[in-house]
Amino acid sequence: MRVPLSWLREFVAIDLPVEELARRLTFGGMEVAQIHRIGVEGSPLPWDPELIVVANVLEVRSHPNADRLVLADVDYGAAQPHTVVTGAPNLFPYRDQGRLPHPLKAAFAREGAQLYDGHAEGWVITKLKGRPVRGVMSDAMLCSEKELGLSEDHEGILILPDDAPVGMPLRDYLGEVILEIDLTPNFARCLSIVGVAREVAALTGAPLKLPDPQVVAEGPSIIGRAKVTVHEPDLCPRFMVGLAEGVKIGPSPFWMQRRLINAGMRPINNIVDISNYVMLEWGQPTHTFDADRVADRHLIVRLAQPGERLTTLDDRDRDLTPSPESG
Repeated sequence: MRVPLSWLREFVAIDLPVEELARRLTFGGMEVAQIHRIGVEGSPLPWDPELIVVANVLEVRSHPNADRLVLADVDYGAAQPHTVVTGAPNLFPYRDQGRLPHPLKAAFAREGAQLYDGHAEGWVITKLKGRPVRGVMSDAMLCSEKELGLSEDHEGILILPDDAPVGMPLRDYLGEVILEIDLTPNFARCLSIVGVAREVAALTGAPLKLPDPQVVAEGPSIIGRAKVTVHEPDLCPRFMVGLAEGVKIGPSPFWMQRRLINAGMRPINNIVDISNYVMLEWGQPTHTFDADRVADRHLIVRLAQPGERLTTLDDRDRDLTPSPESG
């Protein structure tokens, strides 16, 4: 299980060095197999707090000598904006529109910063050096996810939320420490962020801060509009269903996507991501279904039948095992 410390800290104060926290968890029966660091000190690529910061793209202009490049005027908290030469395709729609009327936040790196080479195979660290690019001096970058070590995506620059603070070190805004914990079956209570927080509180004496979530159901009754049948009550003694209507499918917020990624899950859309987020945070298994694609809005809980297959959300075709051991 991957536990991002920023998420864990929402429920319990952590004043110990991460290595000491990992030691206490391990001696408490929750073996910390690995500590992953992203952007912070001790990571494979620490983000220099002076050279890699949050910036706002003010304007995108055509490059005078290249159709596949643009010039981005960037505010990174200095007295004057800085011009960056970039070929990021996700900036092209803003070309020659004048000063942008809304924030367009990005990760900005100045000369001397160490980044991953976005064009190299694998993970090759390089130092950013100024040089002319088609007649225009370029001594800074707007960074892609690969250049920061966040993923292998180098198709465009990383776009940050509108409220990302200009000038803040990216390390402070996006850096993370993740505990990878190998849990044994007797520690199933810890298969969630809240579960791990309880253990941390018990092991360190820090107070546990649990919210009291309240679910408010509005609108007409669900009775007669959705149904659940459980064929194996010994294996599934309780299955609850709710109905949400009028929802709009789209991407989930940036912060939620990053947390899911750091916890080892792939963001899909706002509805699926919310379901997975709640499951990871509280340990309550949840799943969302498109009500219009469920026959008669009738969910049937049963074991798989011989020869059945299922294509899951990661587009993998899976054989199903017709026995309780299949999970």
